[in-house]
Amino acid sequence: MEEVLQAIVYGIIQGLTEFIPISSTAHLRVIPALIGWGDKGAAFTAVIQLGTLIATFVYFRKDIMDLTKGFLNALKTKDFSDAYARIFILIMFGTVPIIIAGLGLKDFIKGGARGLYVISGSLIVLAVFLFIAEKVSRHKKEFSEIGIKEGLFIGLAQAIALIPGSSRSGVTITAGLFAGLKRDVAARFSFLLSIPAITLSGLYELYDEREILLNENFISLIVATVVSGIVGYYSIAFLLNYLKTRSNLLFIIYRIVIGIIILILLWTGVVQNN
Repeated sequence: MEEVLQAIVYGIIQGLTEFIPISSTAHLRVIPALIGWGDKGAAFTAVIQLGTLIATFVYFRKDIMDLTKGFLNALKTKDFSDAYARIFILIMFGTVPIIIAGLGLKDFIKGGARGLYVISGSLIVLAVFLFIAEKVSRHKKEFSEIGIKEGLFIGLAQAIALIPGSSRSGVTITAGLFAGLKRDVAARFSFLLSIPAITLSGLYELYDEREILLNENFISLIVATVVSGIVGYYSIAFLLNYLKTRSNLLFIIYRIVIGIIILILLWTGVVQNN
């Protein structure tokens, strides 16, 4: 029963923080550490991300259909001028950097990079960049106006999200703002861009760490994944609606405060770095 309760908590944390730019990894590391549960590891995190992936598929089902139809029609007609066809291709190419970086830095990401000093630093530094992006962005470009320059820039930035504490949505939304996108448009593209990356990461970890994961309580793993999907769906809806009329200032302040709290907890010995 205790393991199921832990799974529910992990699922809620994952679902709440995967899409909101405050770093799911940071919260999955710190909150359990404070409770005394320990670190479940990168493999567990990657697998329960599949729940939030399903949430993305469900919430953006119309976008996904439009993107797929646009791309297939472009292949048939040899005309790639359609916005949906272009954005489909940009999402595919924009996923390449994080795949290359993820495979190249796999051991570091699963090991030393998950230290709380790295996480706290990432929370604070990326909050500063998000603040700058908010100030300099024109906040004008619509979804249909995302071009090669914007798409590839955001795709390259997504690779930075491999640093624990940076937040995949936070990094890509920041890049989107620097590229001049509206806040909700930056978030929308960020979530669609996450689909290939989360799919590949989750399936890879599911296979690569299959022996370790099989030693986990499989019911707990499923519970955490399902809960993360349900909570994640509502997190997407919340953030997209929120950013239509508000800035990211609340999340910027939150990241800095949490980063400082983690440092204080480390310095006072309440939590350990590893």
